[in-house]
Amino acid sequence: MITKSLEKKLGERTFRPENPPVILGSASAVGKKEGEGPLGADFDIRNDDSFFGEDTWEKAESQIQSLALGRAVEKAELSLSDMDFVFAGDLLNQCAGSTFGLRDANIPFFGVYGACSTMSETLCFGAMAIDGGFAERVACITSSHYCSAERQFRMPLEYGGQRTPTSQWTVTGAGAVILGRGGAKNANGLPKITHFTSAKIIDAGIKDANNMGAAMAPAAYDTLSAHFRDTGRSPDYYDLILTGDLGRLGHDILVDFFAKDSIKLNNYNDCGLMIYDVEGQDVHAGGSGCGCSATVLCGHILRKMNTGELRRVLFAATGAMMSTTSSQQGESIPSICYAVAIEV
Repeated sequence: MITKSLEKKLGERTFRPENPPVILGSASAVGKKEGEGPLGADFDIRNDDSFFGEDTWEKAESQIQSLALGRAVEKAELSLSDMDFVFAGDLLNQCAGSTFGLRDANIPFFGVYGACSTMSETLCFGAMAIDGGFAERVACITSSHYCSAERQFRMPLEYGGQRTPTSQWTVTGAGAVILGRGGAKNANGLPKITHFTSAKIIDAGIKDANNMGAAMAPAAYDTLSAHFRDTGRSPDYYDLILTGDLGRLGHDILVDFFAKDSIKLNNYNDCGLMIYDVEGQDVHAGGSGCGCSATVLCGHILRKMNTGELRRVLFAATGAMMSTTSSQQGESIPSICYAVAIEV
């Protein structure tokens, strides 16, 4: 006898919810540099102070998460008490940005670490919770902060180290999505999560912590290929295929991978290339960090889906599963990618 869970599985790694969760609301909060970029007008909250009124960068990151959640809940015409769960993560040790940012929300909490893939990973978990009947409404939140990430993973800002051409600029920002059951209030016509493809750990042997694009592109290729095989869909089915965040180098590597399969990604872009004016804002290979794909999705893409400009989006955030210790010990950088199909 085929169980319900297997009925929802397509091929090797893709799942189709029986009751596709609806995106009831979303919001984004960003810093000054992000607000000055090409997508600045699409973000809900823009702040010129990198501290967001706090006295440390880490506290600022927590504040960004709290702001994004509050605005998303408000836009969904709900309250914090309506949330059954919150799935949240960031780049800091022990997911401290999320823990301290959400400790006063009084919502059952699941901490998630997928590095820069965390936004799509939380959406997968949220979709499973709702489709499985474990929740009516959940929040999915992700953040990063340029200064806190630099201090943890690279060098203190005061050091003034020179950045390599392949390096990317960690986004200061957070994105929040409120998911609900399909029969929820005001759910008609809203974007839904119709499919999601799970990640495998892919290690291309890259050891350069300043070359995230090359490290993560193979994971994006692996997951997107699996999604197309499992669903029988071609890339052209989607109005937009969006990775996050491979940057300039990773974007080109991914295009080359698919070109070898005689597949053209005509409708493909990367969050790391969209959030900044790559040349004008001097971000080298583009944007990165958990907040990169989160803010682009929650501030720009979902806005276009709600206005009908986009109807089918494949959102595939990528993550480099390194740590400060593993890099210092000469380890390579394992990477992952979760793909989420969002359709109106």
